[in-house]
Amino acid sequence: MTEKLKTVLKEKCREMDIPIFGVASAESWEKPPFRPWIPKDFYPRSVFPEAKSVIVIGLPVHLPVIETTPSVWYRELYGTLNRLLDQYTYRIAEYLNKCGYPSVSVPRDGYTGIDVLLEKPVAFFSHRHAAFLAGLGNFGVNNMLLTPEYGPRVRFGSVFTAACLPPDPLMEEELCCHCMACVRMCPVSALNGGGNYPESLTDKKACAENSARLEKRRLAPCGICIKVCPQGKDRTYYDRKNIVIYDDNNEIRPELKKAWEHVRSYGTK
Repeated sequence: MTEKLKTVLKEKCREMDIPIFGVASAESWEKPPFRPWIPKDFYPRSVFPEAKSVIVIGLPVHLPVIETTPSVWYRELYGTLNRLLDQYTYRIAEYLNKCGYPSVSVPRDGYTGIDVLLEKPVAFFSHRHAAFLAGLGNFGVNNMLLTPEYGPRVRFGSVFTAACLPPDPLMEEELCCHCMACVRMCPVSALNGGGNYPESLTDKKACAENSARLEKRRLAPCGICIKVCPQGKDRTYYDRKNIVIYDDNNEIRPELKKAWEHVRSYGTK
C-alpha cells in the first residue's frame, strides 16, 4: 500500500482548503456493514472496474447560511460547493493519473435535475456511503451522513483510483442522538422516525416532490433536516447549540429569526 502517496494527497487537500479527507477500500462495498445495503451495480468496481480505493473529500455547508433555507443564499452556496467538489475531485484524479494510477472523479450528484429524481430518485453512486466506509461519519435518522465537525452539513465528492491506498477505519462512535428534530421539522414528513439508519429511511418521492416545488421558485434544495440536526462542532463555533431557535414560536434569538426572514424575502418570486 502506498502510505506515502496518501500523505501527499492529504497535504494537497490541505493546500486546497479541503477540511475532510478519507479513504475506503473498493473491496469494503462487498462486505456490507449493515442491512439493507446498496445493490452491487452501485459498487465502485461496478462503475470503474480498475478501482482499488475510493478517496472521499468533504466541504462544509456554513450553518448560518443553511439556517435561511429555503433561500437564494443557501441555493447559491449549494451550487458553489458542488462546483468546487467537481473541480477538486478532478484535480485529485488527474494528479493520480500523472503518478501512474488510473483514476476518475465522480460527479457530486450523478443526475441531471429534480425532474429526473421524480422518476428515479437515486444517483449512480452514493457519496454518503463512500464517506461512511472512509470513516468520516455515520448515518443519522435523517438518512444523512453525520460528521463530528459539521454534523450532516457537509457535501461530499469521490475519486475512484487504481492506487492501493491505506483505508481509514470506520467511525465507531454513533453521532446521531435520536432527538427526532429532523423527523418533526420535515415539511413533507419524508422521514418515518422508525429509529436508526437504515430503519428510518427517507421517503425519496416526497422529498423529490418538495424539491420540485421549491425549484419552480428557484429555491431548491430544501435542507431543513440538515439545518436542524444538533450534531457538529460548528454549532458551538456559531453559538447555535440550542435547536429550539428553529421552532416557529421561538423567542430565544429573535435577531436570528429577523435575519432569516430578511434573506428569504429577496432574490426570488
